[in-house]
Amino acid sequence: MVTAAGTAKDADDDGHATGAEAAREAVRGDRRAPGGRPPGGGPLPRPLLRAAVELYLDLHAHPELSGHEHRTADRLAARLAGHGCTVTRSVGGGHGLVGVLRNGPGPTVLLRTELDALPVTEATGLPYASTTPGVMHACGHDLHIAAVAGAVAHLAATRDTWRGTVLVVGQPEEETLRGARSMLTEGRLYERFGVPDAVLAQHAAPLPAGTLAHAPAGGPPLMAGSVAVEAVLHGRGGHAATPHLNLDPVLMAAATVLRLRTVAAEATAPAEQAVLTVGSVRAGERGNITPDHAELSLTIRAFTEEALDRLAAAAERVVRAEAAASGAQRTPEFTVTARSPVLRPDPALTARVRRAHEALLGPGRVLDLAGSAATEDFPHFASDRQSGDAGPGGSAGAVPVAYWMLGTTGAGPWRTARAGGAPVPPNHAPGFAPDVRAALPVGIEALAAAARQVLDPGPAGAREAAS
Repeated sequence: MVTAAGTAKDADDDGHATGAEAAREAVRGDRRAPGGRPPGGGPLPRPLLRAAVELYLDLHAHPELSGHEHRTADRLAARLAGHGCTVTRSVGGGHGLVGVLRNGPGPTVLLRTELDALPVTEATGLPYASTTPGVMHACGHDLHIAAVAGAVAHLAATRDTWRGTVLVVGQPEEETLRGARSMLTEGRLYERFGVPDAVLAQHAAPLPAGTLAHAPAGGPPLMAGSVAVEAVLHGRGGHAATPHLNLDPVLMAAATVLRLRTVAAEATAPAEQAVLTVGSVRAGERGNITPDHAELSLTIRAFTEEALDRLAAAAERVVRAEAAASGAQRTPEFTVTARSPVLRPDPALTARVRRAHEALLGPGRVLDLAGSAATEDFPHFASDRQSGDAGPGGSAGAVPVAYWMLGTTGAGPWRTARAGGAPVPPNHAPGFAPDVRAALPVGIEALAAAARQVLDPGPAGAREAAS
């Protein structure tokens, strides 16, 4: 998903914590993340960390697909309410929720987490592995939820050190790139809850657990923009024994997929980064029946809006041309189902957050992050305050956003991969298994420390700043 420079020191364990062991290890008062220094200069309170670990284990065992995040939203809503937040459900028409923690006058900071899992069959072997067949938290959203809940608990318990408002957004349907836009437009997020002064989020990544990674100042975009497309090719169904009477959409789809794979190379300059992936082909039910249609799901990724438009147009041209070449009498359908802008974190806000993370962990555990062709719908939260359209980084009217990566790979798997052994399973892989002991405490403290960069210091915080 990402690349980064730098490594973390080896920890004193060789693998992932499991089940009850994970909970016990994570709540030890003397637990230290790789690097030899506990996050924030001291351990998190044991009850807070125990509750966060238990939430993570529960969510990991009970993942829910995009659009079906009812139980997940329930669990997060209950935690937020328990920490003093006013919670609103069904924001945007789906399972989106917003928690509001007010603590006097001051700035507003929004902490965002995703709720959905992926249609992946888990192969980690963990005792708290998914109990839902064919569904897995293979992208770390369960870790994100637990970290947000822990950060809110930490901020709620230290109200005398800050002033302002914390908004927590539990966003559904991130994996389909629909949830953020739905909450902002249909749910009127900023109109109902106020425009935040900053929006913060982090994402699990196969980097050393106990580290964080930021995009360097002046570098390329952190993530590509994307266009998601559903295409339907129409043929003429019939008996497999009479191909001369049929028009085979499977063959049409195969030719289309092969041609689509050349689009990125043919429609972009050699130095321009772009990716087109056909992730799903669906056609027919049995081998002795020629179906009447085939469906393709594809994703286009690029680092400029112009490149996305150009590649989408080229892909549509290929789909229509292959259908025509096959003699299809019905025009294929080419539908853009979601679009997400390029992710460009606000430079000034990112610099402040990075300094806070370096103070928290030490500069050696805050890494530089190269741009990635991965995509997110998080850029929509930088929407222009008036138009609702995502403005380019730093444009007038845009909400400042900061986004960083949270390392999740335990010391053992990291050392093995570095020595030429089995590679670390990346996000979306069946073996993706964050080291909860090292990653979760850092994730909690990273969010809380970043939020404090936006919020005003309270009386206690003001005294500490003055001293």
